[in-house]
Amino acid sequence: MVCAPQLEGAVAEHHDATEEYLEAILEIEEEGIVPIRARLVERLGLSAPAVSETVNRLVDHGYTELLDDRSLRLTPKGREVATSIVRRHRLAERLLVDIIGLEWEKVHREADRWEHVISADVEEKLVALLGDPATCPHGNPIPGSLRTMEAGQTTPLSQSVPGDVVIRRISEKIEIDDRALEFLAQARLRPGCNATVLDTGPEGVRVKSDAGEQVVPKDVAQLIWVVGA
Repeated sequence: MVCAPQLEGAVAEHHDATEEYLEAILEIEEEGIVPIRARLVERLGLSAPAVSETVNRLVDHGYTELLDDRSLRLTPKGREVATSIVRRHRLAERLLVDIIGLEWEKVHREADRWEHVISADVEEKLVALLGDPATCPHGNPIPGSLRTMEAGQTTPLSQSVPGDVVIRRISEKIEIDDRALEFLAQARLRPGCNATVLDTGPEGVRVKSDAGEQVVPKDVAQLIWVVGA
């Protein structure tokens, strides 16, 4: 289990903006996308000058490196902080859903508040309470978990052929879109839910779930990963 007390002071001394940027870079990496400043602008919803200023500060403080192709790479120091924040965020999401019973579509924003204040001691208790979960409620891996995610090659819903599928995970990019989350919750297209892909058209992917038929917009469907049922 990754639960390093020595990190506590290091995490506490970073203000939320630094942690938010490091967390976003790690999440972009998880999705197989090369982190560049333009992707941070999209993910964080900030202006390009503001992102450039903060990225330069992260480089100066040794959290990231700016490579020759202008992409960003976390240093070991930056990755340690980013991993800790992502881990605590996703554990908080599990607590909010599994124990407290907060609605699935609300937990991401609430966990944003919790991730910065969870201590190493509380993190250890959370892991024990929750049974060391492998993923967050949105299907994304919890760093440091000793449990493994379900096997199976995932495919973006936007590229799925007609047939039965199981929703495996959704992008962190969707998690900051309240309307998309509400749509997926009402459509019963959360991770672990079964659905049938009917066809794909100009407006998106038409699926049938326990909530009936609906069209998942293309920009949302490409950020949902599924496996064959």
